[in-house]
Amino acid sequence: MTIAYWIVAGLLALFYLYGGGVKVVRSREQLLPMMAWVDSTPMPAVRVIGLIEVLGAIGLVLPPLTGIAPGLALVAAVGFVVLQLGAVRVHLKRGDRQIALNVTLLLTAAVTCWLATTWL
Repeated sequence: MTIAYWIVAGLLALFYLYGGGVKVVRSREQLLPMMAWVDSTPMPAVRVIGLIEVLGAIGLVLPPLTGIAPGLALVAAVGFVVLQLGAVRVHLKRGDRQIALNVTLLLTAAVTCWLATTWL
């Protein structure tokens, strides 16, 4: 199960590290082609979401890697489940039915939650 955790959590962490980093450093105009929801969201909120994603990605990897508070990996994975539930809600509220990526990330985060119980 440990190997499975590192594969799934590593991929999830890479995705969120990139996605969150982009939200933190790029302007609204640069984000709009990739994320239509940014047009109706205040940029400070977009930046905070990006920061949460980056911190969550670090939380998936660093605690189990160092052995210091490895249970935080489960907390990070649960946070990503909650984040994606919110993202699906935002997309559906906007009338955007393209939620396949969000559902995939939600399921991947849920699997990561299950695999993170290895550290408890």
